[in-house]
Amino acid sequence: MFSEELTRVANSLAECCNSGREAEALDTLYASDCVSVEALAMGDGGRETAGLDGIRGKHDWWYGAHEVHKVSAEGPFLFGDDQFSLVFDMDVTNKETGERIQMKEVGLYTVSGGKISREEFFYPLMG
Repeated sequence: MFSEELTRVANSLAECCNSGREAEALDTLYASDCVSVEALAMGDGGRETAGLDGIRGKHDWWYGAHEVHKVSAEGPFLFGDDQFSLVFDMDVTNKETGERIQMKEVGLYTVSGGKISREEFFYPLMG
């Protein structure tokens, strides 16, 4: 069996993501010293963002640069005592270019002390 703590955090994040409550998830599920790592650098930032305020800023950049039509999170998929993943499907329009794209990514989350301490995002190979 997976721990109650891991199951609670994983289910809560999936629920928040599927109901447009990402800001609530940041406030309630993330550690203040959480680290977020993207597969590639986003915007003017690097791949890694440290701290909850930095992650909030990353979310602000994303929503400022994209019109979000739909986001869904599949899962959670639990692993061991402290990790889970979600598979995200997104339909967004880049506000600068007007290009509408459908994208998918995997988020891998590490839980420590009842909070998300690390998130890492994986993107599909595009060709």
